[in-house]
Amino acid sequence: MARESDDGAFLDKFLLQPTPSTHQLPLNALTFAVKDIFDVEGYVTGFGNPDWARTHPAATSTAPAVLALLRGGATCVGKTVLDEMAYSINGENKHYGTPRNPCVPDRVPGGSSSGSAVAVGAKLVDFALGTDTGGSVRAPASYCGILGFRPSHDAISTAGVIPMAQSFDSVGWFARNPVILNRVGRVLLQLPDVDPVKPSQIIIAEDCFQLSTIPSDRVAEPLFKSVDKLFGGDLVKHAILGDYVKEKVPSLKQFMTKGNADQEYNIPSLAALSSAMRVLQRYEFKNNHGEWVRTIKPDLGPGISERVWEAVKTTDENVDVCHSVKIELRAALNALLGDFGVLAIPTIPGPPPELQSDPTPLEAFRAKAFSLLSIAGVSGFCQVSIPLGLYNNLPVAISLLAKHGSDGFLLNLVEIIYDTLQEEVGITAKRDY
Repeated sequence: MARESDDGAFLDKFLLQPTPSTHQLPLNALTFAVKDIFDVEGYVTGFGNPDWARTHPAATSTAPAVLALLRGGATCVGKTVLDEMAYSINGENKHYGTPRNPCVPDRVPGGSSSGSAVAVGAKLVDFALGTDTGGSVRAPASYCGILGFRPSHDAISTAGVIPMAQSFDSVGWFARNPVILNRVGRVLLQLPDVDPVKPSQIIIAEDCFQLSTIPSDRVAEPLFKSVDKLFGGDLVKHAILGDYVKEKVPSLKQFMTKGNADQEYNIPSLAALSSAMRVLQRYEFKNNHGEWVRTIKPDLGPGISERVWEAVKTTDENVDVCHSVKIELRAALNALLGDFGVLAIPTIPGPPPELQSDPTPLEAFRAKAFSLLSIAGVSGFCQVSIPLGLYNNLPVAISLLAKHGSDGFLLNLVEIIYDTLQEEVGITAKRDY
């Protein structure tokens, strides 16, 4: 059970020692924690809910992603709390408690990989494993002021991981510094060490930054100045991503409802993208877990209960169109970015919400958040969330996306740009102050 001394991050503490080796291993002497959605031999994988834990046996093997880290020289120190059935980006769990956001204790830590993000942010471990379907690594990384990486879809095996929705499920990870983020990535993705490649262009999605409650110059300006210093400002381009997506992803018309068009606070084509993602996510969740939910009728917390039952009652209407949207979006963003292009967006459209917020006012915030999160979700592109310090004493983050399969390039880029970015953030913050 999670304990106060661990900021409520852990469900279970144990030690899994690294695989012995005569070589110097890349993750030697590093500790990590795993979200309780990964199988660890001899432990029940609890999926954030006591009814799930009660009705499932202990795992008979350990997930390959966890084994890869142990073989890389790291030591696993336990399992972390998550939102029930991984169906929230808030980070609150009515059964096991809400892990305490180390950056801002009166705000949510973000979910569903809440405990893993908190364990890293509170310096309880060097890095941690999470999963990201709709945003479950990127949101908590942003809220807790740490680095979070969602790799290209299907780049890392999800064997031994409870599925949520396979079209989007990804194994992701958190770290406090870009060197460890990169090292962990190279182990999980089985990447060789390669020389960094200069980006061909960095596209700032102007309309996405306008969605955020944090001023654009506080988020995008440090990036522009860092790129200018390191590579030259001519690399930076600007785009209205919503218009581009609307034009290049014709299958989205099915999801361009009057409701989306009327959302003044949103970008209609990206709201439609989020709707398409939600349709397919619900359908796959139902196929994975509908029978268990209907049979067991688990005790689920507010918000999550409604989402789970909505998914269980869903039909296969428009599922085929969702697959077309995925193919079209990936092709469109490939054409926009090219091989070494990068897209910059806010990770989340504002600071973390307060604990136990009324869900109704949060709906507009959630809608904007999923419009941003669905870009990588639907395209399968890799995305990194990078902390940019505090604004009004609340954490701020920016995200960089690169095309599917460019994970090594993106991890190297973060390592190159990180220190300069933090310097520029300091300069901007001082000026604003």
